[in-house]
Formats: sequence, C-alpha cells, structure tokens
Amino acid sequence: MTMPTEHLRWRRAKRCASNTCVEVAMDGEQYLIRDSKRPEIEPLRFTGAEWAAFLAGAREGDFDF
Repeated sequence: MTMPTEHLRWRRAKRCASNTCVEVAMDGEQYLIRDSKRPEIEPLRFTGAEWAAFLAGAREGDFDF
C-alpha cells in the first residue's frame, strides 16, 4: 500500500544545484528517502537507528570510492 507523502517537508542537500537530487523527510519516527526526479514513487523508509548508522558510515568514509 502506498502512503501519501505530499504533506511531508522534503529536504535536499545544500549543494544540490539541480532537480536531480536525493531528498529526505521525517514521517513520525521514520526517515524517508526519495529521488527528486521521481517523487511519485514510494520512498525508501528507514528507522532512526538505520539512518544514524548510514550517516555514521558516510562521515567515516565507508562509501568513498
């Protein structure tokens, strides 16, 4: 079942210079992630612990090439 997400406050990175960015919003205790080019597609949902682990990994360079 698709949940409506129009009421959410979607945020983009400050460095996003186009409409081709990832957006994040909070829905209660969940973090939602979507592609700004395709906002009609159901966003990915993560718990607070999952989001914190992702941010920690990004800060530590776990996703660097």
